[in-house]
Amino acid sequence: MSYSHVGAPTVFNGTLPNGGDSTTTNLNQWYQSGDQAYIIMCSCMVLVMIPGIGFLYSGLARRKSALSMIWAALGSFSIVTIQWYFWGYSLAFSTSGTSGFIGDLGHLGLMKTLGNPSPGSPLIPELLYAFYQMMFAATTGAIVTGAIAERGRLIPMMVFIFCWATLVYCPIAYWVWNPNGWAFKYGVMDYAGGGPVEICSGASAFAYSAMLGRRQQKMMLNFRPHNVSLVTLGTILLWFGWLGFNGGSAFGANLRAVMACWNSCITAMMAAITWCVLDFRLAKKWSMVGWCSGVISGLVAATPASGFIPPWASIILGITVGIVSNFATKIKYWCHIDDSMDNLAEHGIAGMVGLLFNGIFAADYIIGLDGVSTGLINGGGLNNNWKQVYIQLAYIVACTAYCFVMSAMIALLINFVPGLQLRASEEAELLGMDDDQMGEFAYDYVEVRRDYLAWTPASEDSGVIIGIDGDSKMTNDSLRLRQASNFSAPDASGLVTPKKELESEKAR
Repeated sequence: MSYSHVGAPTVFNGTLPNGGDSTTTNLNQWYQSGDQAYIIMCSCMVLVMIPGIGFLYSGLARRKSALSMIWAALGSFSIVTIQWYFWGYSLAFSTSGTSGFIGDLGHLGLMKTLGNPSPGSPLIPELLYAFYQMMFAATTGAIVTGAIAERGRLIPMMVFIFCWATLVYCPIAYWVWNPNGWAFKYGVMDYAGGGPVEICSGASAFAYSAMLGRRQQKMMLNFRPHNVSLVTLGTILLWFGWLGFNGGSAFGANLRAVMACWNSCITAMMAAITWCVLDFRLAKKWSMVGWCSGVISGLVAATPASGFIPPWASIILGITVGIVSNFATKIKYWCHIDDSMDNLAEHGIAGMVGLLFNGIFAADYIIGLDGVSTGLINGGGLNNNWKQVYIQLAYIVACTAYCFVMSAMIALLINFVPGLQLRASEEAELLGMDDDQMGEFAYDYVEVRRDYLAWTPASEDSGVIIGIDGDSKMTNDSLRLRQASNFSAPDASGLVTPKKELESEKAR
């Protein structure tokens, strides 16, 4: 049942901390079941983004580190869920904490989190809001795990994620989404997380990569993503989840949610086309990875802007972020930091672009489509509110500086703890993180050849075999001996088969 007035469906008048006594009162009476059902569904959609990130990172890495990237993304989900339940939600969204920087422990263990209207919107209860926001925190943590690609150890990263969620993500979320946060009071426009999610993940991953150091340079010769199909699958899962991410940030099944979904898709498609054209001008061929990179950068830019700007501005935003993020991938080379998954360019920089667009293109008639913010929030330059540009810029600078410095400090301190060194050994890096950290493998044949760093036939005069990945070397004498005694010669694809298996196959 819809309603014609501005604001919540029913004015909340609960008197108890949890919104009332559920043993005597129906606490659902203050909310529409459709809004609650929609946000529950959006929470599930955002959850799908986490394995999507794992598949994306796995496809972009080498096959010998493919499974570890999926584990890192899902492992961070486990860590953030526990952190969010105990004190993460309270630190980010408790309204009793008035420091302007971070909340208090008033909601420790989800205490006093039940039927009250949420801090984000009166359309949904706080218990549902806490669950939805947990998915945001978990997705952000999964993005950060891309920093360990092919050389970082898993357990130190999990320790980092726990500390990072407490000391980096929660404060940033408090700044802009908590009514007591300094950025909220300053008037910053950040719809679904340009600061807490995108800048935070991009800058934090960049800082962690700096602390890890660069991958061995001989491993980078002729490097390409090992499975572009996985990259594409991960991107599509991310896109699906992003519609819950941006659409759900209207906190109800309303026209603002629909507009956010429209803007997300328009921005993503314009960015994808732009990125592909920029890559085509160099290679004269179309790139699937380029298309996926453009889609992700577009969705990232839409995250802070999709609930503020009109659709025609999303076209401009998509083209702009496609260009800016494409060229921003060069920053890691200028800084000599191995940002292996381009988190800074595709998340950090793209999030900054989206936030700046709010200062120029935010429109009050878009904001009011949720039926709650009608007439309450002025737009940006389109409504002659040009001061919004420097408000957005100040917020961008504060988020970037805080996230990078704090993340670097956390990583540096963890690295000093005995047994928690961030980086794997050189031998482990050559073997691959799956073998060193997991003991399981994304592909069966990796286990067959894990003890052998190369299988390409050697020239008689070189004395050296170059691995099929172009990153490993082994003397011929020892390898020929092992190969002759235990394995068949490599086939056309470079794979080998144990002789016992060949003999069994012939017998059958």
